[in-house]
Amino acid sequence: MTTSEQTLATGAWALDPAHSSVNFSVRHLGISKVRGRFNNFETSFVVDEAGTATIEATIHLDSFDTGNEGRDNHVRSADLLDVEKRPTLHFKASEPVQVAEEFEVTGDVTLGGVTKPITLEVEWGGVQQHGDGSNHAGFSATGSFKRSEFDVAPGLPNAMLSDKIAIELDIQLVEPKA
Repeated sequence: MTTSEQTLATGAWALDPAHSSVNFSVRHLGISKVRGRFNNFETSFVVDEAGTATIEATIHLDSFDTGNEGRDNHVRSADLLDVEKRPTLHFKASEPVQVAEEFEVTGDVTLGGVTKPITLEVEWGGVQQHGDGSNHAGFSATGSFKRSEFDVAPGLPNAMLSDKIAIELDIQLVEPKA
């Protein structure tokens, strides 16, 4: 069965955090990319009777992780993310979306007191039954935003740390129980 023939059950799909990730990359000194992830995040993915999904997500910025403790602590500090003042990044889709093999989700990202639009390119992996009998749906999404638009290290030159932050999401959701 192809993904275009599958449908999503109505209701609130639960995040499977063991099979999901929120990753990022940013160019450092213009010569290489630093990659990392956020280890703590939540999603809300609710499918209505028409088969469209409302989507929201919250990322806890203190879970920033590049595998380098010193760098991670610096990024969490007031110099960059300032997680004391801006503990979360929140995304909310502008309108319900129709899931297809490939689709876009446009919504607003809020970080601190700043809200800006973003569009994510999404690929639906389909639905498969897990070994425990539950159905899981998988999605991959990519997008980017400019850190300066969210007042993150606005004085830091682009040559030191790129203004463009690329994001990559791999999300697995568990079907609601009937």
